[in-house]
Amino acid sequence: MRILYFSKNYSTHDHRFLTAIANGGHETYFLQLERNPRQVEDRPIPSQVEQVLWADGQREFRWRDVPRLTFDLRRLTREIKPDLIHAGPIQTCAFLAALTGFRPLIAMSWGFDLMEDVHKSKWMEWVTRYTLKRSTFFTSDANVTRDKAVAYGMNPERTVVFPWGVDLQHFAPASENRKSEIVNRKSFTLFCNRSWEPRYGVDVLARAFVKVARQNENVNLMLLNGGSQGHVIRGILQTGGVMDRVTFGGQISQRDLPDWYHDADIYISPSHVDGSSVSLMEALACGLPCLVSDIPANKEWVTEGENGWLFKDGDANDLAAKILSAISQRENLPEIGRAGRRSAERRADWQKNAEVLMNAYKSAIQLR
Repeated sequence: MRILYFSKNYSTHDHRFLTAIANGGHETYFLQLERNPRQVEDRPIPSQVEQVLWADGQREFRWRDVPRLTFDLRRLTREIKPDLIHAGPIQTCAFLAALTGFRPLIAMSWGFDLMEDVHKSKWMEWVTRYTLKRSTFFTSDANVTRDKAVAYGMNPERTVVFPWGVDLQHFAPASENRKSEIVNRKSFTLFCNRSWEPRYGVDVLARAFVKVARQNENVNLMLLNGGSQGHVIRGILQTGGVMDRVTFGGQISQRDLPDWYHDADIYISPSHVDGSSVSLMEALACGLPCLVSDIPANKEWVTEGENGWLFKDGDANDLAAKILSAISQRENLPEIGRAGRRSAERRADWQKNAEVLMNAYKSAIQLR
């Protein structure tokens, strides 16, 4: 099958999808809408994938460019003659693909498009409805986004939900010696690798950490990545007098990322908007207890007191209280981590979940 995969940027998730599509025996073409604002994936595009050059991919998406981009995308479909277009997010890549009239089209939600962007204006609601009603098939990584798609006009019988998953061999629990070292050390380390953008709530974690650090001199924080809220987050930590207890790791390669999970006592995701978070699945797979915001998608993965804990979204006081509670029950963390690993093994195995996507392709072809 000849697949045109159309995405906004080139991220770790895109690398995962492109690799799976190509390894599934499909002739794979990659179309990128925008230049990456930050380098978030250090691996090159898979060698068996052909990157397509077109009218854009070098700047930020602008609505005034829609006619020009639609015209050039039509040209590409005539030249490439794909059997199927796989496109997302909904209001950008999938919308442009829908405008061309090409079928079959698999529209893929990235979580934020249906949980946040759709609510920004009546225009975005219209674009969402237009796209979904003209999509042959819809896929997402969480039931909450699938339900949103149906509410905006997607045929519920033409949807499939599967977590994007992780490599369970790469993201695996630490060695027994490493686990023993972590449990027996005096310090307690929190870890978060969400981007420093408003939707991910890292500023909430920063405020909570200041509160916790005032009550416990042995707690530390590791933060990865960066983003537009950098000055805000650093300002909170600086004003709170805790900068010397924070490790800023920057951008970490997928190769080295498991070591950061292994160095932590708990993983924290304060995101306000999410689908099934891949970083949450990575933490679970590494056997790291998870403390996450109580948004619907996180509740699909974390059960209070079983494989982690939930805190009230956006509430730094509640997050601080839950962190202190986790510290107080440190002896229970290994079992909670093992429960998390079992959760990942049941639902987050990318090797198995990628097969769901391959089957969705077959269904879309049959429906065109």
